[in-house]
Amino acid sequence: MKSRLLLTVLILFTSYAFSQSLDVSGTVLDGSGLSLPGVNVKVKSSSQSTTTDFDGSFKLLGVPKGTIIVFSYIGFKTQEVAVSGTKITVKMTDDARSLDEVVVLGYSSRKKRDVTGAVTVVSSKTIEDLHPLKVEQALQGTVAGVSVTAQSGAPGAPMNINIRGIATNGNNAATVFIDGYQGDLSILNPSDIESITVLKDAQAAVYGVLGANGIVLVTTKTGRKNSKTKVSFNSSFGTQETSRKMSMLNATEYALLLNESYANGGQALPYPNVSGLGKGTNWQDEIFNPAPVINNDISISGGSDKITYLFSGSDLSQQGIIGGSKSDFKRNTARLSLGADLSSKIKLQTNFIYTYLDRDSLNENGLGSVLFNAINTPSTLPVRDKNGNYSLVPSTPGYGVEIINPLAQIDNTYNDYKLRKLNGSVSLVYDITKEFKFTSRIGFNTGNSISRNFAKQVSYGGKVFDVTRSSVTQNTVNDNDYTLDLIAEYKKTLFGDHNIKAILVSTVYKTWGSGLGATGFDVPNNSWKYADINLAKGTSPAGGRDVSSYSYDERRVSYVGILEYDYKGKYLLNAIFRRDASTKFGPENRVGYFPSFTAGWVVSEESFLKDNSFLNFLKFRISYGVLGNDQIRLNGYTGLLDGEATYVFNGALVNGTAVGGLPNPKLQWEEAKKFDVGFDFRLLNNKLDFTADYFIDTRDKLLIPKIPVSGITGVYAPGASSPTMNAGSVRNKGFEFSVNYKDKISDNFNFNIGYNITTIDNEVLEVANSTGYTEAGGFGVGQPLLPSRMEKGQPIGYFYGYKTDGIFQNQAEIAAHPSQAALGSATAPGDIRFKDMNGDGIIDSKDRTYIGDPIASVIMGLNLTLNYKNLDFLAYAYASIGNDMVRNYERTLTDVNKSNYVLGRWTGEGTSNTVPRVTTGATNNNLFSDYYVEDASFVRIQNVQLGYTLNKTFSDKIGISKFRLYVGVNNLYTFTKYKGFDPAAITGPRNDDNVSQSSVGSGIDNGFYPTPRIYTMGLNLNF
Repeated sequence: MKSRLLLTVLILFTSYAFSQSLDVSGTVLDGSGLSLPGVNVKVKSSSQSTTTDFDGSFKLLGVPKGTIIVFSYIGFKTQEVAVSGTKITVKMTDDARSLDEVVVLGYSSRKKRDVTGAVTVVSSKTIEDLHPLKVEQALQGTVAGVSVTAQSGAPGAPMNINIRGIATNGNNAATVFIDGYQGDLSILNPSDIESITVLKDAQAAVYGVLGANGIVLVTTKTGRKNSKTKVSFNSSFGTQETSRKMSMLNATEYALLLNESYANGGQALPYPNVSGLGKGTNWQDEIFNPAPVINNDISISGGSDKITYLFSGSDLSQQGIIGGSKSDFKRNTARLSLGADLSSKIKLQTNFIYTYLDRDSLNENGLGSVLFNAINTPSTLPVRDKNGNYSLVPSTPGYGVEIINPLAQIDNTYNDYKLRKLNGSVSLVYDITKEFKFTSRIGFNTGNSISRNFAKQVSYGGKVFDVTRSSVTQNTVNDNDYTLDLIAEYKKTLFGDHNIKAILVSTVYKTWGSGLGATGFDVPNNSWKYADINLAKGTSPAGGRDVSSYSYDERRVSYVGILEYDYKGKYLLNAIFRRDASTKFGPENRVGYFPSFTAGWVVSEESFLKDNSFLNFLKFRISYGVLGNDQIRLNGYTGLLDGEATYVFNGALVNGTAVGGLPNPKLQWEEAKKFDVGFDFRLLNNKLDFTADYFIDTRDKLLIPKIPVSGITGVYAPGASSPTMNAGSVRNKGFEFSVNYKDKISDNFNFNIGYNITTIDNEVLEVANSTGYTEAGGFGVGQPLLPSRMEKGQPIGYFYGYKTDGIFQNQAEIAAHPSQAALGSATAPGDIRFKDMNGDGIIDSKDRTYIGDPIASVIMGLNLTLNYKNLDFLAYAYASIGNDMVRNYERTLTDVNKSNYVLGRWTGEGTSNTVPRVTTGATNNNLFSDYYVEDASFVRIQNVQLGYTLNKTFSDKIGISKFRLYVGVNNLYTFTKYKGFDPAAITGPRNDDNVSQSSVGSGIDNGFYPTPRIYTMGLNLNF
């Protein structure tokens, strides 16, 4: 009886103990004591789960005492904790042995520890820290080997992403994939991005013909399973200003200099009395104005056992620091991500993005741009004349015919560009068995753009920009593409230690579209309001309206085989083989084959290192592969009827068409042979993370457009051009190092510091045409010798001109020096002395040589984040060392304004050995030489930010899980010796594809629109 009573009491007690439910809350920390947001917190053997918020906190309601809670997060060991009370603190340890973070590699994904290629991942945390306006800015200084440069600082201007140097005269841009399909970073809201993966070596061979320039893979955010609805809102407001102004002559300095110039030329003084001129007009102050930038975005996400969802929207509005609304950019995005488990074996994932872009722009770069005119317009000229009209720059020979009042130019500029684009992907994954799965995925882009440009009837006083008849040009363009992937994956573990994965891929890509443009003349009332092709009834001088159209259709079919193998997680092998067939090439060379191999050895898994407490992880890597590049103009192998010709019909001359660019049916693929060897290690309880690589990237069979050929082929006819040929080879080699250290000093203070550096040695190995070089670019106005070359033994696009040797101080020095008369003008004391490079006793065009190049030899990035209690601070910087730039923004005419360095000019023997005399007479001082080439190395403090997060105890009371305020400065300061506006901007001649820019002819500064400095205040809210 007693035993039965005791058993009953025990059962009742046990039932009570296990039926007791608790509301459990807690915090999850990493190995350094930093809070971990986004950790999956799940009640074991139950559907109840949640995720930690931004400060690592979580809460679960009604959890029975003794229940097991599972904590899991990529890169950390999964932990299980039994509920014994209402408060839990979990410190997760870095999983250095497994490194479970999954890295997207294209058609497959691997744990980070198993990656055998040179791959870098930028997380959403980095993007959220930086708050970039453009996605590309998140890669500036954060990824070793990656250089991000702006073509202009104007709102909405394109940016260039180059991976491990410049390897071709054609398109050098990395190829971008968004959720598996080819995409464009400019259409994305940065807050929508989960991660960015950069493939730098043979790992990119999985994309075959698209991989030569490297691959940027973007994974967008999705909802999380078993999570409650989360709302995130980010808002920022900023004011922009120019980051730099050039030091120009004021009115008095200008007048005195001009008097000296005229006196040296034997002419009457233009300013006999300079008193009262004062400082005059500062044209930079007139054109540069503060401008606002406003950025808002919101996202709503969540999920159940089988459904995940995320909806986001964003609005960006940015005006230009030049021209205000005449140079502005608007971007609106709406994005929907839905995932569903249709069954236990079939999963559906969809992502759709709608983007609206609206951009107005000025003449930003080049001779005749607004900045070019502001620099060269004399400070003695007022903005407006006494009648209130814009002052006219005189059209005398000393001023030329292309310099106009920059404020008048802004006022008379009218254009508008609008783009509406829808893109996305739909994927279906079928887990047939535990080992075998099949994925079908389609990604697409469809865009429609319209543009309108109005040329107002205006006179600038006899300048080349005078418009005698108003006109309006309107264009509409439709672009489409889709990518269809069929992916079969099989993975198996054999004999317990051998892991294999085999993947077969079939992919089809098609792009097509059309464009229509027309120009009408005599716009009613000479007004932008009536600038419409329907109202402009006037005809062109040829007797009709100018109308043009085009269409295109290009396809690519590819097959990919991928084999991944590892033994005990120690010895890793990866093989890729891809076959591409592209309609960009003729039938003889339409197919290309691209193999690659990568291997790795995880040394820390060996018995002699496995229990080492100092070295947590060590892996050696090696890779080699052949990749392709078909980024040439559409129908590049064939001739098009886009040239001009005159024919005789019935005894009369008739205008017609002819073959434009000459065909080359034997055109082949560019091939990139990439070799990489590197290692990764972690030390000090995973606090120190270090990666090093040595790479050699050799580009053969370069697709170089406009190769010089004999004139008898008709290449000099109107509209004609030389063919594109496989005519060269370029090699880039160098080292990459990146190191990251994080630590927790106390419960209130922790920090993270990262540094990366890349060296690049660029050399042209071959130019297989009749001359042994190609040349491009332009310097000054009317100079026939081109300033940039691609030639064997030199960096691609190096500057080719005269080398100087100081200033002639007297006539005796001139007499003792080889004659410079062949250059075209007589030489006098105070003129530049050029070197006789070939030693023939004469200075002429044969003495031109290497005088610099625009390719940096070293790029670096330095990033620092600090957290103290509720305060956070970050600073990001990047640098470019060894790159040169040509100072071409100064018009070489006698009466234009000058930079104030001319105050140190030669005025008599011994006064200067660097800056030549001024004169109205003809000299050789304006010829392209190293006098105009400057070291454009720089170090830029890109982002500085200070934030404060409201105490969670208080924010919880008002129903907010995160409330953060911050202030920051973008583009705070640039340390450089370069005299121009922006040493980080770079542009070049447009390639035949009308999209990319050539590296031959780049680095010539015609007056870059500077990247603005932005003072920002922002708010981050999570509900």
